[in-house]
Amino acid sequence: MEPLALPLSTARLSLRPFAPSDAQEVHAACQDPEIQRWTLVPSPYEREHAEAWVNEVCPASWREDREYAFAVRLGEDGPLVASVGVHVRGPGAYEIGYWTAKEHRGRGYMAEAVGGVARWLFTEVGAGRLEWRAAVGNAASRAVAEKAGFRVEGVLRAALDLRGTLRDCWVGGLLPSDLGLPSRLPYLPVR
Repeated sequence: MEPLALPLSTARLSLRPFAPSDAQEVHAACQDPEIQRWTLVPSPYEREHAEAWVNEVCPASWREDREYAFAVRLGEDGPLVASVGVHVRGPGAYEIGYWTAKEHRGRGYMAEAVGGVARWLFTEVGAGRLEWRAAVGNAASRAVAEKAGFRVEGVLRAALDLRGTLRDCWVGGLLPSDLGLPSRLPYLPVR
């Protein structure tokens, strides 16, 4: 898939594919020990990691339909407040991950961004399900997921490889119907 010609937007945010000009802000944000603790970014996070991410990894991932990474900004020209990444897991199956820059936490930006990306996936890409996973104990990620409408469905044992250590993780799902949207395929839930 080619990156979006125009950014996605929500009430307060602009979301677009990462660009080379984002490297400095990505590097600065990823110095936060909490981002390094809970996400898969390298630790320590060097400037070279940010440069490779915005110049090579992100564009190739979009072209190859492996991952769609969004720079989340406060308005089109505002500061980088977060990152939202969507990993393609199979036909109609996607997994979302995210981090918020330390100075922008606690304002609801991430739940707003996740909601915007989810709507795009369901309406434009045709996703049937969006999955969220986070290491057990990452209460901030869980709070965002629940605020965005995800239903926590359980704990997966040893399902998250975090720098060579298997961790238990929470898993949650979001369906188009959870956001009042139609699904591209019928869904027959077990009752």
